[in-house]
Amino acid sequence: MSILKSLKLAAATPVNPTSSQHGFRAKLLTYLAEQKAMAEAEIAGTPFTATRRVTRVEGDQKVRVDAPRRVRKGWFTDASDRLFFQLRYGSKPLEFTKGMNAVEVEGMAEMPAIIGSIIEAVNAGELDPQLTTAIAQRKANFKPKAKKAAV
Repeated sequence: MSILKSLKLAAATPVNPTSSQHGFRAKLLTYLAEQKAMAEAEIAGTPFTATRRVTRVEGDQKVRVDAPRRVRKGWFTDASDRLFFQLRYGSKPLEFTKGMNAVEVEGMAEMPAIIGSIIEAVNAGELDPQLTTAIAQRKANFKPKAKKAAV
């Protein structure tokens, strides 16, 4: 008997998570977790530092190290000192519902709970239509690459 005949063969295609809806959802959840940690650090009065992995040359070797990076706050106050939290896709705010692009927060102490609620909504798929619209609008801004002429 052949070894290949003893295996269970199937025609399968792998899913590319970075190009799918779930990839953007995972990226959004990472951003929200970072915002929640930043809010908790601000409430506690401790500094928040986010890092990224970079390659540095030390002597003759390349070394991967953590370097600090700047993180924008997802919250702001308006002219009447009301506090809001806003999700952004690129430079544009993401609408939660039609015409509503921010969540009003009573105080900074309530911010981690609000972000936790948004995390639950993202996990439940409640923001998927807004994410799909934002992705489509962003892709419309880019021109397709010109194909090279065949020689």
